[in-house]
Amino acid sequence: MTQTNWAGLSATDLGRQIEAGKICPVQLTEDLLDKISNHPDGTRIYARLTRERALDEAMAARGRARAGLRRGPLDGVPVSWKDLFDTANVATEAGTALLKGRVPTQDAEVLRTMTLAGTICLGKTHMTEFAYSGLGLNPVTETPPCINNPQAVPGGSSSGAAASVAFGLALVAIGSDTGGSVRIPAAWNDLVGLKTTSGRLSLAGVVPLAPKFDTVGPLARSVEDCAQILGAMENRPAPDLRGATLAGRRFLVLEGAPFEGIREQPAQGFELAVEKLEQAGAQIERATLSPVEDALALSPIIYTPECYAQWRHLIETRPEVVFSPILERFRSGRDHNAADYLVAWDALRAHRQDYLARTAGYDAVLLPTAPNMPPDAERLMQDHAYFTTENLLTLRNTRIGNLLGLCVLTLPTQTPSVGISLMAPPMAEDRLLRLGAAAEICLRQG
Repeated sequence: MTQTNWAGLSATDLGRQIEAGKICPVQLTEDLLDKISNHPDGTRIYARLTRERALDEAMAARGRARAGLRRGPLDGVPVSWKDLFDTANVATEAGTALLKGRVPTQDAEVLRTMTLAGTICLGKTHMTEFAYSGLGLNPVTETPPCINNPQAVPGGSSSGAAASVAFGLALVAIGSDTGGSVRIPAAWNDLVGLKTTSGRLSLAGVVPLAPKFDTVGPLARSVEDCAQILGAMENRPAPDLRGATLAGRRFLVLEGAPFEGIREQPAQGFELAVEKLEQAGAQIERATLSPVEDALALSPIIYTPECYAQWRHLIETRPEVVFSPILERFRSGRDHNAADYLVAWDALRAHRQDYLARTAGYDAVLLPTAPNMPPDAERLMQDHAYFTTENLLTLRNTRIGNLLGLCVLTLPTQTPSVGISLMAPPMAEDRLLRLGAAAEICLRQG
């Protein structure tokens, strides 16, 4: 088997080829490991490979395939893992010098479950330091490339995760999303990304940032791949996407905050995508929702104290080794009043209920995944004010889904580095993925 046998296939298509005996998991894994090692940006994308583990798992997958005992549709499919998922006896450092040399003794629970489903762990991908930025810039370790612009950042914090799939160095990637960290890099690298509902997937063995918001999710080439990954991570059959349609579905375009300061290319790409959905039979309405605006206003006091409380014990021992914009973001949470924090959470819970009541009649709420394009990496390094404004703008739209406790799917549009997001109520991932499968078909046309 050569690389041309699998290049361009989705993870699920590749699984079908393994099932049919047309692709050998061992040869596939060896090809991918060689491709990563020889790729000019391989070390910018992967923090480290788990070569021995990957080959052992591939040999086991080959044996199961030959015996007709495959564990599921993704058995034998290689997967990359963001470097905040614990891997037994392999460093997990979360993109920071403060955790350099941290070697866990067991796998994260989601990695363990995925391994039991037969997937192959290729290695650990680079990420934003502590997962605390949406840009993907990390001078402490590496800044992975963006598929559409070699001078731009790839989006974060699951930066290497997105690059591993976009550059053909993994079939699917597992990332995390606290304020947009799956969806931003997915959108900027023309991938599908799923932000799951907080609490749906285990965070055991996942390096935390803000546990009330941290979630696990896949980045892939198709909605079907995301559905299969969700099924594998939950040890259940994947959501059934057959027969999905947009005919008669009601969508609300969320106006107001998501469009403030939006750049021309994302605005145009989003509107073209909405037109395609409408042409496919979807009913489109538009409105501004006050609970969204009110929830966004609470973001600074809701997020930053939790993040600082999580890591202040370590950060303040060696603040000089932390990238200065990340250090500044952490420290912005140290002076908030505890009473104000608790009052803000009470208000956020009320906004969540209000939002769900106002959107109950819609199948999904639509908004641009990011209101800006991938910024220039060198300018971000040189211009601190630019870093701050672009990072806040980058994460504004995605943070809505986290604040309101929703599940969200971003899909690529025909405009490079522009995504459209579909937001659904908590724990509605199966229904959301069916909508996404139908939307994906029309978005890929012309």
